[in-house]
Amino acid sequence: MENNFIEIVQIIKQSRANAIKAVNAELINLYWNVGAYIGYKLKQAEWGENTIGELAHYIQKNHPELKGFSRAGLYRMIQFFESYSHSTFVASLMRQIQNDDYAKEKLRPVSYNQVIINIKETLLARISWTHHIAIFSRCKIDEEKEFYIRQSIKENYSVRELNRQISASLFERAMTSENPKSVIHSKSKSHIEQVFKDSYVFDFLNLPEKHSEGELQKGLLLKMKDFILELGRDFIFIGEEYKLMVGSSDFYIDLLFYHRGLQCLVAFELKAGKFKPEHIGQLNFYLEALDRDVKKEHENPSIGILLCKDKDNQVVEYSLSRSLSPTMVAKYRTQLPQKELLQQKLHDIFEEDENLNND
Repeated sequence: MENNFIEIVQIIKQSRANAIKAVNAELINLYWNVGAYIGYKLKQAEWGENTIGELAHYIQKNHPELKGFSRAGLYRMIQFFESYSHSTFVASLMRQIQNDDYAKEKLRPVSYNQVIINIKETLLARISWTHHIAIFSRCKIDEEKEFYIRQSIKENYSVRELNRQISASLFERAMTSENPKSVIHSKSKSHIEQVFKDSYVFDFLNLPEKHSEGELQKGLLLKMKDFILELGRDFIFIGEEYKLMVGSSDFYIDLLFYHRGLQCLVAFELKAGKFKPEHIGQLNFYLEALDRDVKKEHENPSIGILLCKDKDNQVVEYSLSRSLSPTMVAKYRTQLPQKELLQQKLHDIFEEDENLNND
């Protein structure tokens, strides 16, 4: 009897997975077609660059329930279409399009239905929009884009893992290796449900904001957030995995606070591994983006605090703007938590987590 129950559960899980895949494919198909439609209008000089901003404003004003169609979001959809429309792995699809009256330019599109293109059965629809953003914003040539699309599908990469592999130049190493498979390690677990947790899918379906994912990094961040808030009333929590948009790419700050006494934003980055100089470079990049796009005119330059923990050591480093005067630097240092205190808390959090995992 239990075997029958197990089979029913498998049927349920398979249907859930199919539903998630279908929603994701529909979303990718939508963004492709919006990008194709706008790109065509621009190419034919029927629309100017300002029209995209007007479209974004129109959607926001008249259809606020439709999320993800800001000016930047619309440009990403155009970039998505243009990135893959001439790629070899969608060449057969594009040949079909080129046979249409729309592509031959015999007829100008007068409605959305006349330019709609179905890519739901292609490789493009098998990874999430966030995966695509990482790939087409960071990879330059078609072969590299196709490589990471196929790897994401084959190895079930999360977005974090995908970005890590791109940063580690997996494509270049695989192309120059005598045995490409030797540099590709299959270690990721299936994460089809993570696609459904993608914020873009939630926006697409007009669902409430997603809650805690229960991941290791998430738990560590929550513990550190609680500790920072316990240090005093000056820290005001703004958000976790706070999204910054720079160009066509999204970046996420682990924890973002506002310090009332210093009147500035404070960004915390937590790294579960050995300290690397590039961590500071990444944090400085975040601070520049915060000061440019988030900081208000009356506020002071943002501060970054890097927390690194490997097996044997805890490293805490502060990142301050070079424009600060010595007086302001001294003020910052007196009102910020001491490094030793943060190092000890970092040690305690990781030790507690390791003990739980070993139980």
